[in-house]
Amino acid sequence: MIHLKEIIQQKSKEIYQLAVDMRRDFHLHPELSGCEHRTASKISEILSQWGIEHQTGIAETGIVGLIKGGKGEGKTVGLRADMDALPLTETSGVEFESLNQGVMHACGHDMHMASLLASIKILDELKDEFYGNVKFIFQPSEEKYPGGAIQMINEGVLENPTVDCMFGMHVMPELPCGFAGFKEEKYMASTDEIYITVNGKGGHAAMPDQNIDPIVIGSQIIIALQQIVSRHALPSIPTVLTFGKFIGEGRTNITPDNVKIEGTIRTFNNEWRKEAHLLIEQIAQNTAQAFGASCTVFIDKGYPFLYNNPALTARSIEAAQEFLGKEKTKDIDLRMTAEDFAYFAEKTPSCFYRIGVGFDEEKTYNLHASNFKLNEKAMQNAIGFMVWACISELNR
Repeated sequence: MIHLKEIIQQKSKEIYQLAVDMRRDFHLHPELSGCEHRTASKISEILSQWGIEHQTGIAETGIVGLIKGGKGEGKTVGLRADMDALPLTETSGVEFESLNQGVMHACGHDMHMASLLASIKILDELKDEFYGNVKFIFQPSEEKYPGGAIQMINEGVLENPTVDCMFGMHVMPELPCGFAGFKEEKYMASTDEIYITVNGKGGHAAMPDQNIDPIVIGSQIIIALQQIVSRHALPSIPTVLTFGKFIGEGRTNITPDNVKIEGTIRTFNNEWRKEAHLLIEQIAQNTAQAFGASCTVFIDKGYPFLYNNPALTARSIEAAQEFLGKEKTKDIDLRMTAEDFAYFAEKTPSCFYRIGVGFDEEKTYNLHASNFKLNEKAMQNAIGFMVWACISELNR
């Protein structure tokens, strides 16, 4: 395996510039969730040039393919990359800024796709070195609920052959270039969207006694709901409840008839998740009623929390220490962000890990920011480790 590791390191070095070129092409031409038609066409074109069989049109724009190992029967390992971009106008200043106004790869999905493509090419070249199969999945619509993962699962991407375990990679700007980060068990939160409408009675703002003011009542509801986290959630269960939209179509002298409030709740426990939904509805409706208004609450249940299989993640950490070095393999914390890879992790043992893309001397910007940039030097190790972890698992 020492010899194989050196081969993978060399092949990762050789394909690095091609991977950068592919990543920049994806970055130039970002597409929103469910609209990844040009992206899918480009991925299919590259795979076809390499002679790698694949299926297109899964969940509309998704792609799946299989590489059969030459050493004989074995398990099937899945590798996944997400494809979609975000509705942002790019301000990063890179020379390959988005050509699509108002759309940007601000979450690293361009690097995810390019890294998986490069890894597929290396795995195809090394297929006589491993048992079993590698199933690769390019998934659309990660950024928009209900997400492409559950659609692809429903269309059978984890079957024929059955996927025995899955790997997913995501860039992490807070982590320096060359590092990989892992978290066993619960890692990323479930996410649900909250939509509240408070119905009052509008009128002249100078005659508040004749109105039922939904602005004031909506404000009271938001304040009351904060006690769900501070006074109802177990301290051992991380929970976030945040409201990001409050719309009342009044004016300085007009009290509106209603307000619309939107927010999110995120946590790591399904029973508490259900209880919190009930509390949100009860508190919002009872608060509105106490002030003479009415209230409707709709909670759109989103992605589940992401659970990293402890045994697979432990083996992945060991593989990272072998390939990158112990000093470049880090434990990382829980995240309240969400990820629809969680659907794959519900169906099969999975490891969702992070690759550091931070800069040493240049300022690092957060994911989902219009000025987000990533350190492309991270791609060589990202490609090599993906191949190494996959083959290590297949040859166990």
